[in-house]
Amino acid sequence: RSSLLDHILDEMSKRNQTTMVSEFIFVGLTENPTLQAILFVMFLTIYIVTLVGNLGMIILIKVSPRLHNPMYFFLSNLSFLDVCYSSVIVPKTLTNFSAERKSISFTGCAAQMYFFVALGTTECFLLAAMAYDRYVAICNPLLYLVIMSPRVYIPLVSVSYILGFLHSMVHTYFTFILPYCGSDKINHFYCDIPPLLSLSCSDTHINELLLFTLVPFIEIITILTVLISYIYILSTILRIRSAEGRSKAFSTCASHFTGVTIFHGTILFMYLRPTSRYSLDTDKILAVFYTVVIPMLNPLIYSLRNKEVKDALRDTIKKKLLCQFM
Repeated sequence: RSSLLDHILDEMSKRNQTTMVSEFIFVGLTENPTLQAILFVMFLTIYIVTLVGNLGMIILIKVSPRLHNPMYFFLSNLSFLDVCYSSVIVPKTLTNFSAERKSISFTGCAAQMYFFVALGTTECFLLAAMAYDRYVAICNPLLYLVIMSPRVYIPLVSVSYILGFLHSMVHTYFTFILPYCGSDKINHFYCDIPPLLSLSCSDTHINELLLFTLVPFIEIITILTVLISYIYILSTILRIRSAEGRSKAFSTCASHFTGVTIFHGTILFMYLRPTSRYSLDTDKILAVFYTVVIPMLNPLIYSLRNKEVKDALRDTIKKKLLCQFM
């Protein structure tokens, strides 16, 4: 009876401590003030470039009639995701660089993780949809606008968002029902699943099982979609007799494939390792690239090397200049 009473009291103590956790403290990237100042300037610069590049792409696609086709509908949604994705992490990180107490509320941490995972997962599905779009454009160019009609590409994007937010809901729920009765210091600069699980004082096997089943399942489905699409694309390109035609097709697809490789490669390395091999310090460096740098690079990778985008930008600037002088 004594041992049972002790167990009950221990569980009650844990629950009481859990309810008292009202905030988490970020360890951050460094405690060196000089490095923090350098990182603040670097993160701020990258964030401004990210906002200008991605919002600029959204506006350009909106105002330019020549970009009103399925490919650029996907690209505008990718830019929107990158703006939101970066904004979930970077502003809070910038605030913490200059703060003595790098804290986030329990609810704020849950919200940050929810939107971070949701937007990241949505991007996985969106990149797979974009691969299918490129497959149709290159393998069935004459039927492209028929196959990729609004009745196809709008549901593809909508389903990407739905699946992304549902996936995040599962992880967020099972992460934040755990008791956090030990340290409240997150060895990271934002709320992510592995560092939060390391703080819990209860069994996290269910959470790890979800992490190592749902994430690989989504990765397998989306990567297979990309690979199968590109196998067909490559076989079609190799049959093109014109060197100029092959070069144009390769140029269009190489940008997308580069972006997919960088994005999925980082996810696979970060999340699909045994818990014993996790190095949160290493993951923080990877996370900077994953959450801060990639959203900045996407406009360059997918759009700014595209001749149609350059022509649309040139036409838009000319129209603005003409309007000013008339």
